[in-house]
Amino acid sequence: MLEVIIGAGLLFDFLNGFHDSSNIVATVISSRAMSPRVALIMAAIAHFCAPFLFGVAVATTIGKGVIDPSAISPKVIIAGVIAAVLWNILTWWLGMPSSSSHALIGGLLGAAILAQGLEIIQVSGLLKVLLALFISPPLGMLAGYLFMRIVLFLVRKASPRVSTVFKRLQIFTALALSLSHGTNDAQKTMGILTMGLVSAGFQKTFEVPLWVIAASASAIALGTALGGWRLIHTLGGRIVRIRPIHGFTSQMASAGVILSAALLGGPVSTTQVVGSAIMGVGAAERISKVRWQVGREMIVTWLITIPVTAILSAALFMVLRVFIP
Repeated sequence: MLEVIIGAGLLFDFLNGFHDSSNIVATVISSRAMSPRVALIMAAIAHFCAPFLFGVAVATTIGKGVIDPSAISPKVIIAGVIAAVLWNILTWWLGMPSSSSHALIGGLLGAAILAQGLEIIQVSGLLKVLLALFISPPLGMLAGYLFMRIVLFLVRKASPRVSTVFKRLQIFTALALSLSHGTNDAQKTMGILTMGLVSAGFQKTFEVPLWVIAASASAIALGTALGGWRLIHTLGGRIVRIRPIHGFTSQMASAGVILSAALLGGPVSTTQVVGSAIMGVGAAERISKVRWQVGREMIVTWLITIPVTAILSAALFMVLRVFIP
């Protein structure tokens, strides 16, 4: 059972990187600041390094802050992670930039509630997670809007050659966004794997081992390197026509929100934050510039992810309970 948990967790981590690489590199590719391959390789390296640099606060929140780790079983973990994996594959195939964070939380909640009832849920931790997940998109949009307005004011008298400066700056903002994403998202898998070690009796307390950090960082880095091209198209051009100034401002705004949440232990959806920041940046220049229909499609996907994965994981748990004693 532990081997299945580790395998499923690392598969989720790989797909998280594959799925969310679009968030990191879409704008820097669309503005032609970097070539696709160079951007993805740089993002992958940053994803691997990030968890070693910024701690494991998010892993602790996922692993023992939402569901009581002493009451959770390996079957609950497996059902929850597989539900999140299936949802990530479906939304990638459809080109829908959904939230891997929402998928994982929904999957764990559905299976855990069916297995042990509502008492297994730690309300304070769940509220912290939901607060981080649902407040971060408006913060991303606000940060994108304000940062874009400031930058537009500062360069109001600049010549068109300023675009070259923004192209070069995007290399650093893409690196910052990669580090913030790797810090936040790789830790979700660390929480799952450590939860599995505790539930299987290999650890008595929730402490993230070094090999779990290394394995999770490697899996998300590999997924990022391969890239989710369907979603890169959605975030890189369907919301706003991206120029270097848009890429620079949206990446700065996104990185600030995501890294702040990671350091506070709040798991956020990079998809939501980046998508919202792009909408905020576009709106700061001109409201009509944003293709709001694409934004509405993204919001619908975000809203249905938790309930859908919760139902799916509950169904998977019922199947596992039949076939595995």
